Amino acid sequence: ARQGHAFRDLRLVPRYYIDTSKREQKATLLGQTFSSPFGIAPTGMAGAFRQNAELFLSQAARETNIPYLMSGASNASMEDGFKLAGKNLWYQIYGAKNRSFQLDLVKRAIDLGLTTIAVTCDVPVSSNRERNRRNGFVRPLKMTLPTILEAMLHPAWVINYYRTGGLPMLGNWQRYAAANSTPGEVADLFAKQTPDPSQTWRDLEAIRNAWPGKLLVKGVMHPEDARIAIGMGVDGLLVSNHGARQLDNMPSSLEMLPMIRSAVGPDVPLLLDSGVRRGSDIVAALCMGADFVLTGRATLYGATAGGLEGVKKAVSILQRGI
Repeated sequence: ARQGHAFRDLRLVPRYYIDTSKREQKATLLGQTFSSPFGIAPTGMAGAFRQNAELFLSQAARETNIPYLMSGASNASMEDGFKLAGKNLWYQIYGAKNRSFQLDLVKRAIDLGLTTIAVTCDVPVSSNRERNRRNGFVRPLKMTLPTILEAMLHPAWVINYYRTGGLPMLGNWQRYAAANSTPGEVADLFAKQTPDPSQTWRDLEAIRNAWPGKLLVKGVMHPEDARIAIGMGVDGLLVSNHGARQLDNMPSSLEMLPMIRSAVGPDVPLLLDSGVRRGSDIVAALCMGADFVLTGRATLYGATAGGLEGVKKAVSILQRGI
């Protein structure tokens, strides 16, 4: 509830008699100029909602010139995403118990020529996602009666889901599993490797040393963590409470944003995600100290409902709102 109220409780106070006849939404961030001050946040297992959802997100990112931060739990691989998105593709890394996996993901990002990666720090343990358990969205997947009834209302979706092989592959993790592993076996490997509660600042330092491009830390919510991360040489911070899905007693990222801006000063690039639903939310976040905003659900819903055109429609709705 706190997350949903954060933006709704803000009010934008306009100023008038300013010449706004020539205006644009372009925003420069980490050396790249985008068409708007927002991009696509990482949403894991998007391919389970619609086959190739991450590829639609990748192509839409390039066509609309916004960044797409591909999830570490995506179904498409970063290599396939890069073919469509090019420099508009960023990649999100989760720490792994086998440190060679996370460093190999960094190497793959270097080999592709990605400009930016984000290390997610806010999943030290698997959280108690009560809605997921109630809906059977766990490993292994459980078909609950409400899910079955919902599926019966969408026969075309069900037919396509099974026609394309059911549960899709975690594309970025497939190469770390045994040859010919099933999607379920790769998902089990991912679940065994992440989350890793033993990750510390030293692991972030190792990624910083291995990665020559722009590095973001995603999930920072405490001003002191923000100061430590910037002191280690990261290029920017993504203030995020993981879409309010990780720790139920957390404040919203919008609440913490001004404190983090105060802690790191005016020049550190600050991004924000979680709770962003409308163009006015993006404007509000910029007013509160963000340089850039990511939204996850809006574009995920667009991809699920309408494929590539659905993502582009979602982006255009947000742009029109701004």
